[in-house]
Amino acid sequence: MYQKMRKQVRQLVGSLLCAALLIGLLPSQVFAAETVNASISPDISVMVDGAAWTFFSASGTQIHPILYNNTVYLPLRAVSELMSKNLYWDQATLTYNLSGTRTTAVTTGILDLNPIQQTVQIQICPEFIIALDGVACTFLDEQSNLLYPVFYNGATYLPLRAVGQLIGKTATWDEKTRAASFISVNGIFITDADSFAQTPDKTQVPSAQSGNGTYIGAEKARNIALNHAGLTAAQVHFIKSKLDYDDGCWEYEVEFYTDTYQEYDYDIDAVTGTILKFDQDVENWTAPAQNQNTNNTQIGEEKAKSIALSRAGLSSNQTRFTKVKLDYDDGRWEYELEFIGGVMEYEVTIDAYSGTILDYEAEAIDN
Repeated sequence: MYQKMRKQVRQLVGSLLCAALLIGLLPSQVFAAETVNASISPDISVMVDGAAWTFFSASGTQIHPILYNNTVYLPLRAVSELMSKNLYWDQATLTYNLSGTRTTAVTTGILDLNPIQQTVQIQICPEFIIALDGVACTFLDEQSNLLYPVFYNGATYLPLRAVGQLIGKTATWDEKTRAASFISVNGIFITDADSFAQTPDKTQVPSAQSGNGTYIGAEKARNIALNHAGLTAAQVHFIKSKLDYDDGCWEYEVEFYTDTYQEYDYDIDAVTGTILKFDQDVENWTAPAQNQNTNNTQIGEEKAKSIALSRAGLSSNQTRFTKVKLDYDDGRWEYELEFIGGVMEYEVTIDAYSGTILDYEAEAIDN
């Protein structure tokens, strides 16, 4: 799956230039991230197909590379400019999405005439997702270990190798000249993004006109689904009302079931309210199993993740979760989890009440 993902990235980006992606405004208190010391390194030069590149933030401030653990990190937003892509930040899902065709010029600004190499504190952010045209990217080093973005001073940075993978170029480093080069293979929160996804208010319908780019809101999406099903809110139990990005479109995924245990699934366009997909399970299900643990409560996402990691023999700092979802399937509530650890991809299904592992799969990532 991830091999296909990387091939899509290379095909889409082709010979586009790159260097760095800068993104900002992310209070460190919002998520758990490891804080480490790194070096702001203005002496490091960046070359793309033989041409020197200087990077600026959206406000015109020059951005310098960061050196951490013998790895060069470059600002993300600048990379999007060199790829002629727009960069969008969604704080609800901690996702950066590079998509569309950029129509504005590469940002310029004032050069830092007195650059200083200094030690700073950065945050390693395994929670951040980098997506290209809606497809999540996974970055690996030469030993097939996962590479994560880092966050500093309102900006997100990617390792040199990850940037090269993203833009479809070979990344090289010359220690003697302190030069990072990208050569064509075939020839947190965020203040520095081009656009920010608006997290819908779950209790109010935004006063938006259809088609103006503002989301309709989760409540409106639920009402659209209920009207289509010919039901009222009092007749159903909602499983999910979630804003998601799929196939190049922001949509609400709405799921609910009735007292007779018929399940309804809807995908609704987040801007227009159009029903994109509808599914109804007309079979009568058995009632959701009563809580099987002593507290008569679901175990929760964190406990489910802990059970999955224990089964895989991994710790949280060795993995990145790509999916943690509470779902109702085959007459019971269960957690569906997917995560990456080293060169392996794991999929685990856990009973939401007892914590019993219902299904476990581990597959090597095809490099």
